[in-house]
Amino acid sequence: MNTHPELLAITERIRQRSAVTRQRYLQGIEDAGKSNQSGRAQLGCTNLAHGYAAADPRDKIWLREQRKPNIAIVSAYNDMLSAHQPFQAFPEWIKQAAREAGATAQFAGGVPAMCDGVTQGQPGMELSLFSRDVIALSTAVALSHNMFDAVLCLGVCDKIVPGLLIGALSFGHLPTIFVPAGPMGTGLPNTEKAKIRQKFAAGEIGKEALLEAEEKSYHSAGTCTFYGTANSNQMLMEVMGLHLPGSAFVSPSTPLREALTREAARRVASITHLGGHHIPLGRVVNEEAIVNGIVGLLSTGGSTNHTLHLVAIARAAGIIIDWDDFDALSNIVPLLARVYPNGHADVNEFHMAGGMAFLIRELLGAGLLHAEVLTAMGQGLHHYTQTPLLHNDQVHWQAVPPDSGNATVLAPFATPFSPDGGLKVLNGNLGRSVIKVSAVKPEHRLIEAPAVVFDQQEDLIEAYKRGELERHFVAVLRFQGPRANGMPELHSLTPTLANLQDKGFNVALVTDGRMSGASGKVPSAIHITPEVLAGGPLGKVRDGDIIRLDSEAGTLTALVDEAEWALREAPIANLSANTHGSGRELFSTFRHAVTGAEQGAMSFGLDHTNP
Repeated sequence: MNTHPELLAITERIRQRSAVTRQRYLQGIEDAGKSNQSGRAQLGCTNLAHGYAAADPRDKIWLREQRKPNIAIVSAYNDMLSAHQPFQAFPEWIKQAAREAGATAQFAGGVPAMCDGVTQGQPGMELSLFSRDVIALSTAVALSHNMFDAVLCLGVCDKIVPGLLIGALSFGHLPTIFVPAGPMGTGLPNTEKAKIRQKFAAGEIGKEALLEAEEKSYHSAGTCTFYGTANSNQMLMEVMGLHLPGSAFVSPSTPLREALTREAARRVASITHLGGHHIPLGRVVNEEAIVNGIVGLLSTGGSTNHTLHLVAIARAAGIIIDWDDFDALSNIVPLLARVYPNGHADVNEFHMAGGMAFLIRELLGAGLLHAEVLTAMGQGLHHYTQTPLLHNDQVHWQAVPPDSGNATVLAPFATPFSPDGGLKVLNGNLGRSVIKVSAVKPEHRLIEAPAVVFDQQEDLIEAYKRGELERHFVAVLRFQGPRANGMPELHSLTPTLANLQDKGFNVALVTDGRMSGASGKVPSAIHITPEVLAGGPLGKVRDGDIIRLDSEAGTLTALVDEAEWALREAPIANLSANTHGSGRELFSTFRHAVTGAEQGAMSFGLDHTNP
């Protein structure tokens, strides 16, 4: 089928908008990779000797001769976080597979990996968004030794994959493949977990019962099974052609997961400039790939965090996108997946129903993905309509079955769950924001109610416990943007607001903070830009102002007389409690330098991103 004309038009607008910055980026990676020799050939003898002094004797000969590719392993391994614990075994598998392919591999560096599930509602959560940029910087440090001809990035969760990709794009002349670890097995159903959290928020059960439920939900190695940012990351890497096909949701500790990891090493070794088929990362991540990523996000009801991360990733490749691009694509991309919080299923059920291969095939057939893109597998996204299987301990790929294995979880294009992607941009006198409505019932998509203003999420929860919120209202939570406190996720508010909604009250959340991939059934206008600390008009809202949130019309408005609104000033914030403790004092430079949410909430400048 021909590519959808609106998809082509949106992509062309992005291309024109990015013409200067993209060319500047491409020229930079061309200059970096213009030598046909190994990167090691540019090192002096002292440099080189340092670079392989501790290498395995089997590898030293090849490293010294500089005729075989050397693969950098950049890993987010730590053994506290379930999603990253499986990476412990991967480097040795990769090194063995590289030798079999006539290459070498070295562990180039580790990057930090923090878990929002652990830090949720804690002071450490204020470092979470900035950890993405720390990871990008750490990736650049790992690759800066110029010892490498290709890269394998080992990461899964929220800020880790975007950070790895941003960092790797600064070495865009190197071929790069992302290697996931896969989700943990299905535990307590996510819908049951959500009900128990609501009961705890309402005081109906105690901490012991809540902890028991959480342990049944998060019970072993692997990614959390709901469709939050971590699993949205894996979807993105696949639809953008940066994984091996079908590898996103293969469970850890399975023969297929190990085989795919080994195959990733062999594949990346085959696409370096030392061979005949060079596929540099900076050429894979182009305008079409970014648009494909947005389409994948919308068609699956993925995490709203990617309205930040995809913007930052694109800018790292010299490509300028904004929220209007998401909104325009949402109008033409149907919702094809129902995975919690947009449904009852988890990612394991999504994978068993056909997963990424089925999704990509359906979108390609409808002309809603750019088909002839360069990927880690070569030219064309058709490679990603296949699923992997093991035969004689080797990975082979076969076409995905024609029908969904579970049409209540993964729908064909002909019968989507919704005709649009469920992500909207809201405009009005409160600024610009995004809202995810794929899990919001139609009767809750228009809310008009008095504002109740808070400066801390804890204050909202305490007001609820005191019985002060048993009414229709819009919670206005300000000073939650990246400059104010690092933009922590606020989805610990979800059980509280959901309880009030279940009682029949019309409630909504309006904030310059984040709600992440766990955004659910309560309408939430998030990422309001400019943020209050940067002079955003959300700071003008007073208790009792009528707020109209209309996700169908795409508006977010304080219904206040224009003359009065113009005279109002935002309050002076007391943010002293956000500046110290849990390492926050080390991140003051990030808070002062960070851009707005629609600009990717980036805390460092990129020379090629300013036209």
